[in-house]
Amino acid sequence: METLQPATAPLPSGLVREGSRVSPAAVISFTEGPAADSEGNVYFSDIQNNRIMKLSAKGELVVFREDAGRANGNLLDREGRLVTCEGGEFGPGGRRRLVRADLRTGQVEVLTERFEGKRYNSPNDLAIDTRGNIYFTDPRYGDQSGREMDVEAVYRLDPRGNVRRVLSQPAIQKPNGIAISPDDCKLYLVDSNPLPGGNRKIWAFDLDAEGNPSNQRLVYDFGTGRGGDGMRLDVQGNLWIAAGINVYRGRPGESMDVPAGIYVVSPAGRLLGRIPIPEDTVTNLTYGPPDRKTLYVTAGRNRYQVAIEVEGFVVCR
Repeated sequence: METLQPATAPLPSGLVREGSRVSPAAVISFTEGPAADSEGNVYFSDIQNNRIMKLSAKGELVVFREDAGRANGNLLDREGRLVTCEGGEFGPGGRRRLVRADLRTGQVEVLTERFEGKRYNSPNDLAIDTRGNIYFTDPRYGDQSGREMDVEAVYRLDPRGNVRRVLSQPAIQKPNGIAISPDDCKLYLVDSNPLPGGNRKIWAFDLDAEGNPSNQRLVYDFGTGRGGDGMRLDVQGNLWIAAGINVYRGRPGESMDVPAGIYVVSPAGRLLGRIPIPEDTVTNLTYGPPDRKTLYVTAGRNRYQVAIEVEGFVVCR
């Protein structure tokens, strides 16, 4: 009788259906939107369980906010307050708005929850420029019930509280991750449409002094693979993009051409490399103190970190 070795053992013959592959049966957490403060604490959303978690610099994990409105993307502003996109996906309780929380008191302030009288689709991710303008994306994935907006778009909230729709369909299809260049002159947008033939592209736009985008151009195209999700920039202007999958999901039009990882792309659109992440699906990233040379990544149920050589760009002090 042949002696099997653990590393090369096949599926048990006659006991498991031939060609079977292991796939997730349920999602018990779905982490997103990491943001690190000046003390080394990392805040991130657990959308599935409707809360925001805090991982201290000492490795202690606690709940920062319960009933978090299906929070998704997070980012710290210049005053060190946590700005959060509360979405409308992954179950009931999504508040579909943009809020800001004081990290010391936990007090939450609503920044915007409607545009022209209609509730947002599902605020997903955000970027803040050095002038205090907040740009946020508003797609809608999955269940479309209760939707009031007739487009998926990008909005800009200025420091005075005024909201303007600055990008919209059909110029873009499904806005997701977003970033502003360190000089406030460019806006980068992840256009992530999972439907067959949909955009899996990264766009660049010029920004004028008022924060209005123009001159749309392609930076990078992920083709038929799982496209980008969250995105951040480093101080050199390179794009760090969470994208890809490691296990085929059986979705029409989606290939395995883009393995899971953090993809680094130059502002000119040249792929500089990939940091492999051993889990589906990679969702977002941020940079940690004190030198902003620790990259924190959210993916599935886990948070990953890796030392990098270039400083990540953040607006918080």
